[in-house]
Amino acid sequence: MGILTGWGEGPAALPAEARTAAAGRAVLPIDRPALDGERFRRATRECLLGVAAVQAMLADAGLDRAAIRGERTALLFVTAAAYGASNAEFLAGRAGTLHFPYTAPSALSGEVAIEFGLTGAYVILIGGAPATIDALWQASRLLAEGRCDRALVLVVETFEECEALWRRARWTLPLPLVETAACALLAQSDGAPAAYRAAAAPAALETAAETRAGRTLAGAPLIALGLARAAGESVARVTGTWRGRTAGIDLAVAREAARV
Repeated sequence: MGILTGWGEGPAALPAEARTAAAGRAVLPIDRPALDGERFRRATRECLLGVAAVQAMLADAGLDRAAIRGERTALLFVTAAAYGASNAEFLAGRAGTLHFPYTAPSALSGEVAIEFGLTGAYVILIGGAPATIDALWQASRLLAEGRCDRALVLVVETFEECEALWRRARWTLPLPLVETAACALLAQSDGAPAAYRAAAAPAALETAAETRAGRTLAGAPLIALGLARAAGESVARVTGTWRGRTAGIDLAVAREAARV
């Protein structure tokens, strides 16, 4: 797993209690990653964060880029806030790199696919944490059906460029909002398969993820997975709640890099 948040890299960077550590800050941003290449000079910050999250995952797994290149790697991208920055830029009358704000999610996942040579199954889901649960489930089905050998579930949430919008919605979104770029590598397990659950209430990992990280929207399930892995759990029971819907999934957690 690769996890980047406004607190730093990985679960170890998360504070014990996000609201206290935020000290009144509404948004904890992630700095714009410094990536080499002319293409990245013009890329949006969200696109760079997507690439950086995949790089962090590869480093964590001890894998090189060749391990995920090609048509046997699926890419599932999830976000709830991807339109925010480009819409704010558009409404302010500034000429940005995206001429059509609604293409922002496609631009991000496209940059990731180009950078790492991903040509397999490809899904974009827009929504909060339950959409990430859906992505994890879809990834598990692609693996079980032999449609891919490995799957990347990628989440990027940014808030800094449209902080005023989120401040107006603060009555529905308790602060702090913490920017997140996270990537999980899934592979077929020799043990029990993934199990999808229509959860009725948040599970302990979801509560822990929000307590420690803050509001990360679609990022919460991957942060919960990271916490389970850091704690040495063999199975992670992850849930996600958003706008009245709660979904859950049970996943086996690898102790070491998945065999890809």
